[in-house]
Amino acid sequence: MGSNFVDYVKICCRSGKGGAGSAHLHRDKFTSKGGPDGGDGGRGGHIFLKGNAQLWTLLHLKYRKHVIANDGQPGGSALKFGANGKDEMLEVPLGTVARDAETDELLFDITEDGEVKVLTAGGRGGLGNWHFKSPTQQTPRYAQPGEPGKEQWIILELKVLADVGLVGFPNAGKSTLLSVVSAAKPEIADYPFTTLVPNLGIVSYRDNKSFVMADIPGIIEGASEGKGLGHRFLRHIERNSVLLFMVPADTDRTIAEEYHILLDELIAFNPELKDKPRILAITKADMLDDELEAEMKAGVPAEIPHVFISSVSGKNIQSLKDMVWRAINT
Repeated sequence: MGSNFVDYVKICCRSGKGGAGSAHLHRDKFTSKGGPDGGDGGRGGHIFLKGNAQLWTLLHLKYRKHVIANDGQPGGSALKFGANGKDEMLEVPLGTVARDAETDELLFDITEDGEVKVLTAGGRGGLGNWHFKSPTQQTPRYAQPGEPGKEQWIILELKVLADVGLVGFPNAGKSTLLSVVSAAKPEIADYPFTTLVPNLGIVSYRDNKSFVMADIPGIIEGASEGKGLGHRFLRHIERNSVLLFMVPADTDRTIAEEYHILLDELIAFNPELKDKPRILAITKADMLDDELEAEMKAGVPAEIPHVFISSVSGKNIQSLKDMVWRAINT
């Protein structure tokens, strides 16, 4: 599964060049000087991106390094217009961002199923000579050439779209929670960085409602500087509506310290993340008795809603769902 998840590709896109306009003058056995009748050239092929909700990875584009659209055809006599070049349509998962590889300019992103945007535009076809006739220029013997196509290197990045993203250090219990509240089957083990790709799950809620939860691979201190898995998965957190911070009850730090380390890493990567709604879940609470839980509550940051949960015993799982649902719909 891990090798099939591709969230970054770099491809060379070359659109088609436009066809040349025709400079033909009409002649037949009954007409010796019929005037200009050269048709327009066809447009060069575009390269499009189209959102497809059934895709979740860019794997199908990983080995397609060059995408080339066809050229437009030249115009002909008798006002025959050249055919447009065949377009290329690249289907991508929702949340895909397109960037210019040379300038790093953000071109656009795809967020809706069926959404189509032009990635690389084809050259316009040239005008035939019939466009240039006038009372003083009745037989123009020239026409426009077609515009050249465009060649550019494009970076496509996938940022997972979800209602709530799970944020925590390795072995905080993110994958276990996702496996309990949804039908997702992420790998679960007792060693760090068990999750190497984002996992999505649909969480059932009351009255046949649901929301999407994303398990983001574990962050470590210094991830915003490239440590651990670095920036590779931090970008997936940008597209989540609500951030669910997960701190295990058996952490070596205090709950407040671990929460603020996680929050500082996100803000260092993208300052806008501090404005997203946040919830704090203290996991593995089945190891705590009432007295110890009350003692730990005193160290929970006051500025964030929190809940003690256990994915193993099911403790407060429904309360967590309620908190997430309210945060999503606030």
